Amino acid sequence: MQSFRTELENPLVEKDIIELEKKIRQFREGKIDEEKFRSLRLARGVYGQRQQGVQMVRIKLPYGKMSVKQLLRIADISDEYATGNLHLTTRQDIQIHYVSLDRTPELWSKLEQDNITIREACGNTVRNVTASSIAGIDPHEPFDVTPYADAAFRYFLRNPICQDMGRKFKIAFSSSEKDSALTYMHDIGFIPKIKTEGGNEIRGFKVVVGGGLGAQPFLAKTAYEFLNEDEFIPFTEAVLRVFDRYGERTSRHKARVKYLINKLGFDEMMRLVNEEKIAIKTNKFKVDYTVYAQTIPPTEIQAAPIEVKDTEKFEARKKTNVFEQKQKDFYGIYIKVETGDIKTPIARKLADVVKKYAADDIRVTINQGLLIKFVREKYFKNIFVELNALGLAEPGFDSTADVTTCPGTDTCNLGISNSTNIAIQLEKLIRDEYPELIFNSDIKIKISGCMNGCGQHSIANIGFHGSSLKSGPNVLPALQVLLGGGTLGNGEGRVADKVLKIPSKRAFVVLRALLDDYENNSTDGEYFNDYYVRQGEKYFYSLLKPLADLTTLKDDDFVDWGHDVKYTPAIGVGECAGVMIDLVATLLFESEEKYGWAKESLEKNQFADSIYHSYSVFVSTAKALLLDKQVNCNTQYGIINDFDKHYVAQGLFNFDIDFRTQVLQINKNNPTKEFANKYFAEAEDFLNQSKVFREKELNNN
Repeated sequence: MQSFRTELENPLVEKDIIELEKKIRQFREGKIDEEKFRSLRLARGVYGQRQQGVQMVRIKLPYGKMSVKQLLRIADISDEYATGNLHLTTRQDIQIHYVSLDRTPELWSKLEQDNITIREACGNTVRNVTASSIAGIDPHEPFDVTPYADAAFRYFLRNPICQDMGRKFKIAFSSSEKDSALTYMHDIGFIPKIKTEGGNEIRGFKVVVGGGLGAQPFLAKTAYEFLNEDEFIPFTEAVLRVFDRYGERTSRHKARVKYLINKLGFDEMMRLVNEEKIAIKTNKFKVDYTVYAQTIPPTEIQAAPIEVKDTEKFEARKKTNVFEQKQKDFYGIYIKVETGDIKTPIARKLADVVKKYAADDIRVTINQGLLIKFVREKYFKNIFVELNALGLAEPGFDSTADVTTCPGTDTCNLGISNSTNIAIQLEKLIRDEYPELIFNSDIKIKISGCMNGCGQHSIANIGFHGSSLKSGPNVLPALQVLLGGGTLGNGEGRVADKVLKIPSKRAFVVLRALLDDYENNSTDGEYFNDYYVRQGEKYFYSLLKPLADLTTLKDDDFVDWGHDVKYTPAIGVGECAGVMIDLVATLLFESEEKYGWAKESLEKNQFADSIYHSYSVFVSTAKALLLDKQVNCNTQYGIINDFDKHYVAQGLFNFDIDFRTQVLQINKNNPTKEFANKYFAEAEDFLNQSKVFREKELNNN
């Protein structure tokens, strides 16, 4: 594998890409452990696929925004390095698949030429910062949250405090109390608020913490009803520091903020967060939203008069996919994208439509669609005709007929059964048999290929996740049916109940039964979830139980959607959270790297960053020595305490008081030059002592 040179203006990005290329070469040469390399590439957006030898590359689009130029760049990249398909995700990213590992540095370099990153799109980091796609044009918003989402993205990208956490961390900004960004299912969520003091309007946020989906969904808890705008970054940093220190690091299934809150209690969690505030870079972080680049309405053009032949579809689409912006005489237009997949030739033609009729600001929506902005009413027909020719003019955006899904067994290691083909068929069923439901935005259907929730099934009114069932010696693809989830607004939501499991091929029959029952038995104006609550889970279990009967199976039930061979469950090793590295030598090598980062930050007068890197040197080195004694710890805090127990108390290492006091100076001091220098020197001394100790132990053995 040949090394290459980048031609980028940003030295940090260039260093990142060259480092990835170097690590790939070392991995190929057998110089880096596979699990160590896995954690490194995940933090660079490179994710192993279900198919061996190829990668999924996740392209990070903060708050889902991209320009026409960026869309065209991504399309070119997909053609050159992947399969010519762009997959829009529920976290406002774009994924491309079947990429060669050796070509990822070159791919990344070309993306960065148009300011597109893959850094920290996967792995144990702060993931893509999401926000309401309508932020900035939402008629109901107190203010535009986009500059704040952008500030959060930039502040935490490459930030030392979130490069090696126990697991991922998700942040969302909703544009209004309607909570279209689903803040209640995020580690931290922000909802804009304005209050008046002394005749002045003050911006702030309602803040919710500790939400998450997955096998055990948790609803976020309210941390603040109102937090001043200049405190949202410091608060987030403090939460991250606590999560990093106290969060689970052995059992990845428990390594999320929601479990830490469940373990500590919310009050104790908030106490620890407040305790961290002395050590962070600043207690006030002012976002100058006045300098954020505002979206510019497009220049008017003379559009040729055009005839719409399918007037019924045009009117339906105008009713379901178009809304009036807060800016007078401009409209936002949603584009429904089936399963979130767009072929590159279609993407390029879509770019042409945007260039002619809309602002240069395309947003990926959290239900795998697109939003274009600042459209004038006189262009509606032209846009419809041109999008219709591309297959992108279907009405019913975010309706019952707009089914959210993840890639499932198509490419994901964790997929248990197919989800994309089911979604396609269920949408067709609704259009054919329940066409009025394209106007229903109350009932949301969401599907995931496994229990982990990339398709958001746990917050669906009608949800499904991939599973399997055993019938005698045979296994068949199955779906877990969930009912009653949804968004309540203002940072609150409802988690769906697991009702029962059915063979996958009976999804049609289940959906018909649910929709027919609702139509026949609900009262006028009664929402689906209200009806579900009124009837109760047992009612729906009884309704669907006959459809779970395995004595009436047919041969087709043993073949998954979109397949023509008998189903075989095959689940790979998931990489959503990375894999922990527990080799002593590898941990000491990591300590050396972190020592280098601490020194570099110190030389650049980045004192807070240097302090955190020095802290990481203490923890990583202590963990290595503990593992040498077969002592496994599941939190950084536990590592610190156990080192005192197994090394300091035994007289093997000496400190002025103890190791715990030495290390936890980090949250007892302001990040000054003096403390940064002192703390770095102590970390350096500990690392050197540890290497000498380790060498003696090896020689004695």
